[in-house]
Amino acid sequence: MSAKIKRWRLKPAVDPGVVAALTHARSSQALATLLAQRGLRTPGEAREFYRPSADHLHDPFLMKDMDRAVKRINRALRDKEPIMVYGDYDVDGTTSVALVYGLLAHYSERIIHYVPDRYAEGYGISYQGIDTAAAKGVKLIIALDCGIKAVAKVAYAKEKGIDFIICDHHLPGPDLPDAVAVLDPKRTDCPYPYKELSGCGIGFKLMQAFASSNGIGLGEIEHVLDLVAISIGCDIVQVTGENRTLAFLGLERLNKHPRRAGIKALLEMSNFNRDLTISDLVFVLGPRINAAGRIQHGQQAVELLLAKSSNEAGNIANLIHANNLERQLLDRSITDQALAMFDTEDSLKDAWSTVVFNPSWHKGVIGIVASRLIETHYRPTVVLTESNGKVSGSARSVKGFNIYDALDACGELLEQYGGHMYAAGLTMKAENLDAFRERFEEVVRETLDETMRTPEEEVDLEIQLADIGPGFVKAIKGMEPFGPGNMRPVFLTRGLKANDVRLIGNDRNHLKFKVATPGTEPLEAIAFGQKDHFDTIADGQPFSLLYSIETNHWKGRATLQLNVKDMKPGHLDPLASGAAASTLAQTNT
Repeated sequence: MSAKIKRWRLKPAVDPGVVAALTHARSSQALATLLAQRGLRTPGEAREFYRPSADHLHDPFLMKDMDRAVKRINRALRDKEPIMVYGDYDVDGTTSVALVYGLLAHYSERIIHYVPDRYAEGYGISYQGIDTAAAKGVKLIIALDCGIKAVAKVAYAKEKGIDFIICDHHLPGPDLPDAVAVLDPKRTDCPYPYKELSGCGIGFKLMQAFASSNGIGLGEIEHVLDLVAISIGCDIVQVTGENRTLAFLGLERLNKHPRRAGIKALLEMSNFNRDLTISDLVFVLGPRINAAGRIQHGQQAVELLLAKSSNEAGNIANLIHANNLERQLLDRSITDQALAMFDTEDSLKDAWSTVVFNPSWHKGVIGIVASRLIETHYRPTVVLTESNGKVSGSARSVKGFNIYDALDACGELLEQYGGHMYAAGLTMKAENLDAFRERFEEVVRETLDETMRTPEEEVDLEIQLADIGPGFVKAIKGMEPFGPGNMRPVFLTRGLKANDVRLIGNDRNHLKFKVATPGTEPLEAIAFGQKDHFDTIADGQPFSLLYSIETNHWKGRATLQLNVKDMKPGHLDPLASGAAASTLAQTNT
């Protein structure tokens, strides 16, 4: 069986002078190259990179409108006005609500939190939410992870005597809402030096400014950084600059000073008993927190994150665990149905994009399904269902292709859309579905570079197994937390031979083997979901290996392991590019 072909691309060369400046007794040339690839230029910057500190956080008052936001909150607290903390139903939104509500509730009993219903209200600020606020006498709504385009809704609230503070990290539209304050570093007129904060990160900056204005030390609010770290991981924002500092401090709190009963309950339910990484936040905590909003209501996740006792947290975690099991069943079922369409719908077979629709699909999991389809059919993908009389859905992208821009080019056919480069949501009238399908395919064909149609693996460095010594491994670990903009380094080693090759897992879908070169101890390697490569390495012929260096935790033991990204027969140039390389690889695998 032929293995799927991927392109391997070596990262662009970095300035030799910078590499030389970063190379010293404790930093090899290879390590210095990795640091230079991450934008570090001097030994001082490297020291700061390896020792993230709260001292590295920016002054929150550098953000446009921050002074206005803090003054309005202080006035509301002084005058005992009811305040609504409003946030989206995903992980970023629910962590934001828990963070801001959890801190402000210490200073007022007249604070409520609100998360819109995914199905009845949809994404972002809703008229129903504003009406609920008005009915409860609310005079100030703090909107988190949403609101940057809610011009009409903020105007509607103003008519009811309700002020808004918007805390968002999405791209603004041509007009900003008429709010008391609009906190968004992506505003063109915002001088804040770091632009990639999560929604929860902006909520934290608001609370940092609030604390500063009231003589409250940063140390008194740092305990909420666990929520910021979770949002950074699960919203897939850049793990660079201030985000990396926030993620580092948040993970340190989660691992060394855990105090949030809801997180403890989720980890216990997941049988998780080691230090968390960003990857664990994404794959262990994220799906469970998200499951509340996907299956029942995002308010459930907020209540879990705010739970005061282990008993209360355990009860909510049990409900969320049941939601997550249901989410997994729906995910598998709908993915299978969507994949079957590729066998029956001719329009999908030669397309450059994927657009699939079924009115009965569960809206809460179609984003996950879109990501699953890309794993099998590597194309910009939109999965649609019917909700409240409209066609709505989720879009996901392939590396390098801006899915938000593609939807923007179809904007005249859409009622609503928003999101990021790689993930977005959309709503349209049912009668526009066929026209959207055609237009989206046209846009993708016009703008998707041919090379983007093949999955790509980026190579940081070509090294030898002998380079993987204790010091090098320790230095790689010190580069954590990893994530977009600071991904775990990926290495290429050529001319390897495998031994002790075996298929493992319940479905025997994973490869496990050992590699060694003269003078090196054998290293364990694991290739998840890559059984198709068995023939590439089992016959004793040399091959090129693409991998990251990780620690494997199993039954209380921690061992070094190569996590295999891909492999190619040794007679091929692994860095060959273009269609010819793909054709040659297919011929020889």
